[in-house]
Amino acid sequence: MAVSVQAKPFDVAAEISAVTRAAGDAGAVVSFTGIVRRGAEGVETLTLEHFPGMTERKLEEIENEAHARWPLLASKIVHRVGGLCPGESIVLVITASAHRHAAFEAAMFLMDYLKTRAPFWKSERTARSEHWVEARGSDDEAAARWSADG
Repeated sequence: MAVSVQAKPFDVAAEISAVTRAAGDAGAVVSFTGIVRRGAEGVETLTLEHFPGMTERKLEEIENEAHARWPLLASKIVHRVGGLCPGESIVLVITASAHRHAAFEAAMFLMDYLKTRAPFWKSERTARSEHWVEARGSDDEAAARWSADG
């Protein structure tokens, strides 16, 4: 298990290779890379803020929960902070398991919980304005499927 919160770009292929090696006899490695979009509003910069230490601990809790729910052999969460431009990678989630079903579900769970439970604050700057990004109900709905009530 591994978590990294960083300003610098990450190398997706190198991260996947490291998780694959750590997983040993994995039959499936699933990765998701989130990329900053320009979107309809024409985002020029997305800035992510966090509380160092607290954020990493929360990501580790989320990752530990994934390992408790699925038979993962290895995993990795990399989340960037600071100013990012459209087209830049913002988040990477990698899961490895003996079988694809667990790896896919764990990766979806991690992303759903990162979107709703990880302590990051985002602001977008466009040509017209700068504003904080509000939480989306659709993200809460996606995360709810993993709860006992979902």
